[in-house]
Amino acid sequence: MADGPGRVALVTGASRGIGAAAAIELARRGVHVVITARTQGGLEETDDAIRAESGAATLLPMDLADGPALDPVGPSLFERFGRLDILVHCAGALGRLTPAPHILPKDWDTVVAVNLSSAWRLIRTCGPLLLAAPAGRAVFVTTGVVSAPRAYWGAYGATKAGMQHLVTSWAQEVATTPLRVNLFDPGIVATKLRAEAMPGEDRSKLAKPGDVAGPLADLCDPALTLHGQVVGR
Repeated sequence: MADGPGRVALVTGASRGIGAAAAIELARRGVHVVITARTQGGLEETDDAIRAESGAATLLPMDLADGPALDPVGPSLFERFGRLDILVHCAGALGRLTPAPHILPKDWDTVVAVNLSSAWRLIRTCGPLLLAAPAGRAVFVTTGVVSAPRAYWGAYGATKAGMQHLVTSWAQEVATTPLRVNLFDPGIVATKLRAEAMPGEDRSKLAKPGDVAGPLADLCDPALTLHGQVVGR
């Protein structure tokens, strides 16, 4: 399934895991991907994989915990490309798995910044470009913890729940436009975040990031009609 020439996507968390796999898959489908993450080296590895598939990428190293750094992203993309067709927000922070009363302020601030505030800032800065696109698409990666809270996962679950509510509200606000906004729940995947949460788990039995890249990329297709939904792989 090809997305057609000229489309531009911004993919967060693209240095590894689901973000990297999604960026590679979108590039394979003919989309120029702007990939962002904290680590330059990780982005370069993703770029190498994209080039190996004859795709094209632009690297944008950035820490999503630095909120104000996100605000110029939309105008910068417009200046560089004149458009933005796709936003895929994969970046996330686990924080510490700890009882709610033991969550440290610095850990709380980081998880809120990466999981919740960055979604709000991306919607603010990228929303106008996505609305102006012929078939704008936005996909935010969520988690089953939102609907099934777990002990010690309070900070992660609360911020992801807040993100999901924000995105669903935005989806309702743009329902009469060509922009399609959805959430994607990849299920249990062998990512770094999962390894941090479950260090003793047998990763060989888990789905790989590449296994979920296709279903996620399908939500970015211009022909998509689905809107305001939480979609599993």
